Amino acid sequence: MTNLEIVLCCISTISILINLGVFAYARNVVSQLLSVSEELGDLKNMVDSFANHTTEVYGMEMFYGDQTLESLMDHARSLNEQLDTFEYIYSLTEEETDEQPETETPTET
Repeated sequence: MTNLEIVLCCISTISILINLGVFAYARNVVSQLLSVSEELGDLKNMVDSFANHTTEVYGMEMFYGDQTLESLMDHARSLNEQLDTFEYIYSLTEEETDEQPETETPTET
């Protein structure tokens, strides 16, 4: 083997190792992003549920007009609106679940 062939083999080996490293890193980062996306979507659902529950309690005759509940309800709405700014993140995993085909099992009658 000539010196040129040896140098080219070394460079190609180093290039392959770097590419494998970048691939492993990118795969890990995407996995973490999807995990964060799921958790943020769950948080959004919990805040939605809390805001709806607070609105229902505020609407009850016994609590109607209570300033504390009204402030809590406004705070929940504000937090919900703030979470809407992160929709592009938690929609990553929501789109995956929407695209999965639903399989219906035939029932015998």
